Amino acid sequence: MACIDELSPEVLLRGASFAESRAAVEKRCHEVYYVDPGYAIFDTHIIGVPPIAVGVEDTFLLLPYTKPCYGTYLIRVAGGEEIERLRRKGRSGRRP
Repeated sequence: MACIDELSPEVLLRGASFAESRAAVEKRCHEVYYVDPGYAIFDTHIIGVPPIAVGVEDTFLLLPYTKPCYGTYLIRVAGGEEIERLRRKGRSGRRP
């Protein structure tokens, strides 16, 4: 997958900073993983200021996504197998 738009993302925040995106994921999700810039989800590399928080909400992933010339968005997409891969590779920051 080369374009995140093919996943029909739900946009939760527009024009958000990386810190705002991280705070929103941490507040909304009980299961949060921290990844480094360059981590690939759906073969798309995430950019941002570490730590980059990626949340699991039921069967969905919440993650920041930056579009050149458009800014950073916090999006929600169907997670599928990427959730299991994230659980194996990401640094957990699960809340109780």
